[in-house]
Amino acid sequence: MSKREMYTIDLRAVPSDRFQPTGFPDLGAAKFQKPAGPNNEWVDAILVESAQSMANRFEAVGWSEEHQEPVAALLGLPWVKVVAKDDGRYLTSSRTEAHRLASAFVKDSDTADGRDMVDEIRNRFDLADDTPISPSKIASAIFALDPLCLIHGVFFADKRWPGQPKIARGLTGFIEATDVREAYSGGVKRDGVRHNLGDGGGTAEGYGSVPYPRTEYTARSIALYVSIDVGQMEAYGLSTNATKLLLAIARWEVRSILDLGLRLRTACEFEPINDGDLAGLADIDALASEISDLISGGVDELQDSDGSPLVVRWSDRKKRS
Repeated sequence: MSKREMYTIDLRAVPSDRFQPTGFPDLGAAKFQKPAGPNNEWVDAILVESAQSMANRFEAVGWSEEHQEPVAALLGLPWVKVVAKDDGRYLTSSRTEAHRLASAFVKDSDTADGRDMVDEIRNRFDLADDTPISPSKIASAIFALDPLCLIHGVFFADKRWPGQPKIARGLTGFIEATDVREAYSGGVKRDGVRHNLGDGGGTAEGYGSVPYPRTEYTARSIALYVSIDVGQMEAYGLSTNATKLLLAIARWEVRSILDLGLRLRTACEFEPINDGDLAGLADIDALASEISDLISGGVDELQDSDGSPLVVRWSDRKKRS
């Protein structure tokens, strides 16, 4: 049986019971049925926030948009910073890109001494055609570039990387609402200037008064479900302290997202009902202190790191060719 830490955090919608779930193209709200209640009857439920969206939110608590770098608790860990080749301005990073280290902006960049990042990653991972992949080698190489990819997952799908290594998420979370009911409302986009659309420029261009429907939901219960795959992180084959560091960061992200608030959208905000299910999880300050102690000297894999990012330079390859 896989070793996991699992938490269920009961939530309530604020400031009222209504909330707006995530929507998907051609689908709308992700409705499904699940057994619930004392009689285990099938009831309507909604996926309020998906695992992929929650992964982005977990990552976001560790990133400072103001300074375009990791927050203080995560400083000292490796990451990849992507800058423009022409003037060195900041563009993006392995912490903010959807595909992390496998982002197009990373792989289409060059290192400061002119090495192509596709080749750089291939060499660091020791990838070769017709050769089995070494999972421990991959994990160690990813840790040296950006350890958070071992928490949030990464897929090196480019065919230029033999074997196309893939790391599944070690931290997974999603929000579900159970026994839901629709709450219908609506509104109108008013145009106080153009009253006659026959003069050119219609609603497609943003003119005119346009009424619209709106569907929100109420629910008997709402919960954030979290799973930290301890077994997966132990299986990376890293040092004991490196594994402790990954687990401490995952736990810190869970604590942080609850402490900072779950305002997911304009009409979708939640707060924990109580802290009961997190009783066995250290508080945010203790976890931040553990992370700092491990970064400052307790992890063998960080001994050769100076804590600064690997800066790579990107320019549009289509324009260069």
